[in-house]
Amino acid sequence: MTAEPRVLSARYRIDEPIGRGGMATVYRGEDLTLGRQVAIKVLDRELAGDNAFRTRFRLEAQAASRMAHPTIVRVFDAGEDAVTGDDGVTRPVPYIVMELVTGKLLKDIIAAGPVPVADTVRYVDGILEALEYSHRAGVIHRDIKPGNVMITEAGQVKVMDFGIARAVSDGSSTVAETTAIIGTASYFSPEQAKGEPVDARADVYSTGVVLYELLTGRPPFRGESPVAVAYQHVSEAPVAPSEVNDTVPRSLDAVALRALAKDPYQRYQDAAAFRDAIDATVDGRSPSKRQVGALTSELYGPNPRHAAETARSLRQLSTDATMTRTQAGPPVAWIWTGVGILAVLLISIAFWVFSIRPDAAPPTSSSIVPDVTGMTYDRANEELDAAELGAYRVDEENPDVAEGNVIRTDPAAGETLEPGSDVRVFVSEGQEMSTVPTLEGLGQDAASHALEDAGLTLGIVTPSNDPALAEGTVISADQPAGSEVPAGSSVNLTVASGRVTITDVTGYTLDAATRGLENLELSVTPQEDPDCPASAGDPTVVSQSLAPGDVPIHSEITLVYCTGS
Repeated sequence: MTAEPRVLSARYRIDEPIGRGGMATVYRGEDLTLGRQVAIKVLDRELAGDNAFRTRFRLEAQAASRMAHPTIVRVFDAGEDAVTGDDGVTRPVPYIVMELVTGKLLKDIIAAGPVPVADTVRYVDGILEALEYSHRAGVIHRDIKPGNVMITEAGQVKVMDFGIARAVSDGSSTVAETTAIIGTASYFSPEQAKGEPVDARADVYSTGVVLYELLTGRPPFRGESPVAVAYQHVSEAPVAPSEVNDTVPRSLDAVALRALAKDPYQRYQDAAAFRDAIDATVDGRSPSKRQVGALTSELYGPNPRHAAETARSLRQLSTDATMTRTQAGPPVAWIWTGVGILAVLLISIAFWVFSIRPDAAPPTSSSIVPDVTGMTYDRANEELDAAELGAYRVDEENPDVAEGNVIRTDPAAGETLEPGSDVRVFVSEGQEMSTVPTLEGLGQDAASHALEDAGLTLGIVTPSNDPALAEGTVISADQPAGSEVPAGSSVNLTVASGRVTITDVTGYTLDAATRGLENLELSVTPQEDPDCPASAGDPTVVSQSLAPGDVPIHSEITLVYCTGS
């Protein structure tokens, strides 16, 4: 019997997991209210038990939700549900609802080796574009790393987890504690490693580490523990990228070394300056090897006082006894750590060798997933059948692909499977449409609820005078009732202001003034004034009790006319 899918806050259905980090698990899910696919990040149980962390987590997620930029994964919502465990204890489940992005993590792209220079420049430019926007909004990311950067199927850079790292860093006082949550110290800025306050230049440094890793296939500093890596970030000079990968142009050497300056004031002072430097490398301007060496000396030259402060800061931030380091060699604890890792590897290899079955034989045949993108589902089914594969249809909304055509497959085209395996075929339902409800005659609040129930939003509300309608009553909408519009569209309304405009009727005949005001559904009371002489012919209005302008509907107005001799 299949368990019912879990639904958070009676709105977000959790489907299969699609990612796992040091602090949370990300699931594919659906917003049942809006009917759209989303990614749901659920905080780990250990962190969810910390009230202060949950509060910071929620506030920072709310700050991130206010950022809307093509290079930033949108945060739609943040909330907290509850779950009762087998022990009967109810525990909080904080979660964040985000834009669902399909593609590859940058760390998976780097895992294949150094990335071509053109792609490297494009990826880093996208990260810096996101940071330029977020810094203007007053949000520092604090955890820029390849694992937080997604490259979509169209090649678009998407930066994730804005604000989440802030919640982590505010709640973690040491390098060891922070890296236990975030997962790696390889992308820390020196000021983060020392536990000092950080600003936007910390993100510049971390992006410099990502640039270095894209160019060389490895980060600039590596060590047996987070503290060892943090020490190098603070006190050691990186090797120029071209010395690791000789295909890297020296112009990018200079850019990477400047971004990795220990002193924040020697780095690029903002993401825009970093982008300009990257752009300048495209025209072929390149420093000499001597100039790169001089830059290294300028940025990372020896400073005994600085080194002493570094060691003291790191000792204060960590209880790790391996902090003592000399030129004679690594600390003894590191050596024993290396021996332990080597022993584990040898045991693993031995287990693998002895567990191999000599009679096991590789499959004699395989099937390659054909490219059926853009085909109708029936045609795609035929192609898969010809490849000896089955088709499992999954419908999803997509405004960019015609209804009934294939969006993508999972596994993707070109993957090798055993014959008879099923392939998930994602078929477009087209753009979701909504029917505009009848709004005329409703109150503004009732009209807003009717639009929400129809999957639409209230747009601009324009007040208009109407003598017959109460204030807030809908006079008209800019979309006719019953028409089909894209879901989520806004509908503009014209509503009654509850007022009418009267003019100056003095000098008008009493009959003409009365007719005009009664047409506005006002209550008119004539009043004689015997102290002024009556005019010849029909009496004329000499004064009115309400001044010209807007007045509430159904108001009473007195018109005075002369009756004296």
